[in-house]
Amino acid sequence: MYWHKRPTNEFNPKKRLGYIHVYTGDGKGKTTAALGVALRAAGAKMNVLVIQFLKGHKDFGELLAHDRLKPYVDIVQFGTPEFTNLHDPSAMDVYLANQGLDYARRAMVMKRPDILILDEVNTAMHHGLIKTTDMLDFLDNKHQETEVILTGRNAPKELLNAADLITVMTTTKSPYGEDFIPRFGVEH
Repeated sequence: MYWHKRPTNEFNPKKRLGYIHVYTGDGKGKTTAALGVALRAAGAKMNVLVIQFLKGHKDFGELLAHDRLKPYVDIVQFGTPEFTNLHDPSAMDVYLANQGLDYARRAMVMKRPDILILDEVNTAMHHGLIKTTDMLDFLDNKHQETEVILTGRNAPKELLNAADLITVMTTTKSPYGEDFIPRFGVEH
């Protein structure tokens, strides 16, 4: 769809309500799509908060670019630097995931971002690190103008029902296999 009119930032309650986006599926690009929205919003001088669940590595490209996007984009991680065993998450993994959701609750009140990205939160819910009911309660009580983007595989059905926009990433062709080594700046 192409815009026929240039969008404005004038307040209009029917046009400014913050939507709930879900980017899910087995294909590549869920976090990348959300970060694309963050980049666009930063260009419009909007405040963006990215909360990463299950991620604690400090060498992801988005974290390295973080300083260049300040003061508009802030990225906070709630995960250990080690790989999370999603089939048997540790007590620390569960604790950090719930700390991430608590941080989102506080940020909604204290910072009230224009865009809130909850990266890999769908995966955290699917594997029981966060209760889906807690996430739905958070979404029911979010600020009405904050756009919320939830990424990760296996988004729960209840979350899909609450969403305004759902994008399912699928893979038609991929070089990724057991021997594939993620490339810095493209996959991480």
